[in-house]
Amino acid sequence: MAATDAILVADKIVVRFETAEGPITAVDDVSFNVRPGEFFSLIGPSGCGKSTLFNVIGGLLSHHDGVVSVAGETINGPHQSIGMVFQEESTFPWRTVTDNVAFPLELTGMARGKRIERARHFIKLVGLEGFENRYPGELSGGMRQRVSLARTLASEPKILLMDEPFAALDEQTRLLLGDKVLQIQQQLKQTTLLITHNITEAVQMSDRILVMTYRPGKVKRIVDIDLPRPRSSEIVTSEAFGRYVAQIWNDLREEASRGMRDEESHALHHHGPSA
Repeated sequence: MAATDAILVADKIVVRFETAEGPITAVDDVSFNVRPGEFFSLIGPSGCGKSTLFNVIGGLLSHHDGVVSVAGETINGPHQSIGMVFQEESTFPWRTVTDNVAFPLELTGMARGKRIERARHFIKLVGLEGFENRYPGELSGGMRQRVSLARTLASEPKILLMDEPFAALDEQTRLLLGDKVLQIQQQLKQTTLLITHNITEAVQMSDRILVMTYRPGKVKRIVDIDLPRPRSSEIVTSEAFGRYVAQIWNDLREEASRGMRDEESHALHHHGPSA
């Protein structure tokens, strides 16, 4: 795919950190493009630099080589075109669901009536109609993540960027929330970039999956997921789904094993063998 067809372009991203033991390259020469309306996932073992890439693309990390651009515009710092959903709990406990979702619209100076109307639209979209006046403490973890998703979507970003948003949830809730995200993504034609370590989640939701190597994080492979849409969690029982999961696990197993050996070697070097 030509970069001119892409809404998001990451070009030769390199991230290095200074540590007490010397410089570490976390991300090394990573390039990829995302098409408008595409669901694109980044997957890799712990220590591959997934969350570092999330911060680069979201404009939260400025010390890097390479360029990130959205619709041809280079990103330098947080950008209104990119909406972010984080792994950590991020609702405001003292605000109702409606006021949580309306918060970013309040910051832009949008009139109260208009922002409440838009907030209610996105609350309904994520399936929380009837909970508008509840507080986060009255909701389950999965419902609170839907509030965070609605709040991000209310700003109508060109790109939805999610960093392991379901990591704290149980497997059944993850699958069902994945269905909800897919429905929304298809309805809005929302370009989405998901950072995850969960293979089932990535295959269930994605058009393409970028598999990363262990540190330094490089592009190991980009896999096209040729499964029918509209798609739901029912697809996980299909033979084709199982083949994609096995293919990606083979790649990840190599990298995760390398990471485990590296951690064991590092521990031995610092602490020596046990008596």
